[in-house]
Amino acid sequence: GTLSVRISDDMEFELKEFVKDEKLEQASEGARKVLAIGLESWRQEKALSLLEQGKVTFLKAAKIAQMNVWDFTDLMRERKITWIKDKTIQEDIKEAFV
Repeated sequence: GTLSVRISDDMEFELKEFVKDEKLEQASEGARKVLAIGLESWRQEKALSLLEQGKVTFLKAAKIAQMNVWDFTDLMRERKITWIKDKTIQEDIKEAFV
């Protein structure tokens, strides 16, 4: 799809720096890459938040973050997030063996 957005002069300057640093040919390539990085970060934050709140299981959070369980475990360790709760453990075990 196509999306057109207006950005501030400061953002445009930073985007041009990003394009240059990443050795990309066009600003549109840089914008796509920055957007992908931002969405990846947003998915991870959303998954971690939902897991911490006990609203999703560990496996569901990894899926939301679009990460395998090992990488998601590493992310949790980096962020010092504890998710173990009796209810979620039971659901995770059920899901793992289905």
